[in-house]
Order: sequence, then structure tokens, then C-alpha cells
Amino acid sequence: MKTISNEKKQYKIMGLPISGFLILLTITIIGVYLNKLPKGMIGALLFMMVIGALLNEVGNNTPIVKSFLGGGPIVIIFVSAACVTYGIFPKAVTENVSTFMKAGGFLNFYIAALIAGSILGMSRKLLIKAAIRYLPAIICGVLVSLALVGIVGELIGFGAKKAIFYIGIPIMGGGMGAGAVPLSKIFGEALNTNPTSMLSVMIPAVALGNALAIILGGLLSKLGKIKPSLSGNGNLMKNSNKSCLKEKEEVNEITLKSLGTGLAISLCFYTLGSIINKFIPVIHTYAWMIIMVAVCKIIGVLPRKYELSSKQWFSFVMTNLTCALLVGIGIAYTDLNQVIQAFNFQYLLLVSMVIIGSALGSGFGGFLVGFYPIESAITAGLCMANMGGTGDVAVLSASDRMELMPFAQISSRIGGAFMLILASTLLRFLA
Repeated sequence: MKTISNEKKQYKIMGLPISGFLILLTITIIGVYLNKLPKGMIGALLFMMVIGALLNEVGNNTPIVKSFLGGGPIVIIFVSAACVTYGIFPKAVTENVSTFMKAGGFLNFYIAALIAGSILGMSRKLLIKAAIRYLPAIICGVLVSLALVGIVGELIGFGAKKAIFYIGIPIMGGGMGAGAVPLSKIFGEALNTNPTSMLSVMIPAVALGNALAIILGGLLSKLGKIKPSLSGNGNLMKNSNKSCLKEKEEVNEITLKSLGTGLAISLCFYTLGSIINKFIPVIHTYAWMIIMVAVCKIIGVLPRKYELSSKQWFSFVMTNLTCALLVGIGIAYTDLNQVIQAFNFQYLLLVSMVIIGSALGSGFGGFLVGFYPIESAITAGLCMANMGGTGDVAVLSASDRMELMPFAQISSRIGGAFMLILASTLLRFLA
């Protein structure tokens, strides 16, 4: 028993003790600088996983960065981008990673798992109830935030369309992997523009928006104490219990076969979205995939065990490959010089407008459908504007409302999907 207890307390990276991880890191670095890192998927994925895990630990243990700037994900992206800009990573490695991310399809592979698993993994009852009452609150937040950033962007000379597409929509899109990255690809295809240049503007917006969302969450909590009539003290819906929309815990054995099933289902849905996109190209492949997954979920096409297999595969990919993906984003999609040029007072003002607009709009929209304004502003607004799962935890912690996590997850999962569809549609009318 003593040995088991000590093992549990041992600090680990990538599931390995420090000594084991250092062996992986040493082999990887030697391979990189002796130009012996294998080409293609093997070398790219090893490099991305090991470097991503290292930078993630740095970000998650750095004061201020971990509390207000998103922690590990931000450090991974910007340090990776800086290593490319200043020539720390050899050119052969960066080219291999870029090819793996783009031509190799690793980004699409990750997003396919994310979309299929996150939607199919939800309870059907939760999804339907969310659509009936919770989504209107989200939509109000989105509309007000985009309108506000568009108006202010036009007034200060930044441009309404640019403010909406490059700052407003990415912030409200659900973080990096599920928001800014697929949005940059959607915009790139629709506008015939290099996604890298757009992502370099979007990434600092998402990072700064996450920090401001956390701060505003704390301020809204204080407002609730000053104006008790605006707050449910952690209860979102008026005259109802807090657990009415909580997901039921389901036990489903994870097997090698179930992971393979989940993989196949996610790839099949992505292919289905691509097929429909060929005949109706006005809506992006990602958006079609989201629509088809949601429809299949609502009408119950797939047996629950296969839905849970998709959820398990998504959890596996998210747990093991997210840091690797972020290294790829930093290397292949982030131009640090463009990021530095984009960051100024004008930029800070526009990001602030998005965060304030999301809270005001969702607070008012929530009030109209029977929610407490502060709880609605925090979950349907700020949890749309933060960086996904880690942002949800940070915002709810700052506002002392962790019991609202089920609603925050709806914002991050379904709300983020809604933003991809909205962006794909708006491009046809405003671009």
C-alpha cells in the first residue's frame, strides 16, 4: 500500500515520471539537432507531443499566465511561434511539422474527433433542453457582442467587418482548437486568403478575451452580492432546481475496439460533411459535419454505445494530442511578427467590447427566458468568450459558481459549433 500511495503522489508528465519524460525529451532534442528526427508523421508527432507537454507544464505553473492568460495553451502556441521566428527550431523540423499539420491533415483529424465526440457524448435530453431555452441566451450574447465590436471597430477606423470576423467571431468561437483554428481555415477558403495571416490576428484576441472574461466573471460575482435580485447564487433558472439539466453519469467500458469505433465514426462524419459541401459549398465542411452530427444525435440514429465510443475517442485525442496540436498551431499557423503588429490599444478596446457585449447580451437574453441575469451572463456569455474547457474552469472559479459547469460546457461545445455555422453563413453575406 505504501508503494501505491507514493506512486500516486509522484509528479508526472505525459503519464511518465520526470525521469522517464526527460529520457523522451533528450532523445527528441538529440534527434532534432543531429537532423535525425524521422520525416513524416513519426518525427512530427513525437516532436509536437514532447515539446507540447514540456511547454504546457511551464504555462500551467507560471503565475499570472496560469490564472489570467490561459496557462499552458498560450505558452505552447507563442513559444513555439517564437522558436520558429528566431530560428531555434531547425528549418527541417518546422517544415515537417507544417506539412503534417496542413497537407498531412492532422488538424482536420483532431477537429473531426472534437466535433463528433463532444456532441454525440452529450445526453439527448440536455441537448434538446439547451436548444429550447439556453441557446437563445447564447444567441443574444453573440449578437450584442458582434454588433458592439462592429460599431466600435467602424468608429475607430479598424473596420466593422474586420472587427467582427477577425476579433469578435474568434473570441466567441470556443477557444483555439475548436474556434480560432477552424475559423481561420473557413475564412481562408471563403476569402482566398492565407489562414496564417488571419490566425495571427485571431490568436491574441482569443488569449486576451480569455483573460478579460475571467476578470469580468469575478466582477459579476461581486455585482451579484451588491444587487441580490440579479443573481441566483449559482442557480441559473428561476423557480427550478440546479440539477435539472445536469448530465447523467454513464458508465461504459473503454476498450481498444470502442476507441477504434469512435475513430471510424468521427472520420465518417467528416467525410459526410465533405460530401455535402461539394453539392452545397456555401456552408463549410466543418459546419455540415456539426449539423449532421447534431441531427443524428437528436433523432437517435446511433445506438448509445456507439455515441459513447465517439466520446471516448474524443477524450483520448483531447487528452493526448491537444498539446501536440497547439505546437503545430504555433509553428504552422502563427506568425509572431504579425501578432506583435496587431497588438495595440485599438486592439485591446475591440476585444473588451466583445467580452462586455457577450455578458450584456446573454444576461439580458437569459432574463427574457427565465434565467438570473448574472448566471446567464457568466455561462451563456463569458463561457462562450473564453478558451473552452480550461477557460470555463477559470471563469467559474473567479465567479465562485463551479456548480454551473454543465451550462458552461454547453456554451463551449454547442455554442462553439454554432459559431462555426454562423461564421460560414455570414461570410456569404458580408464578405
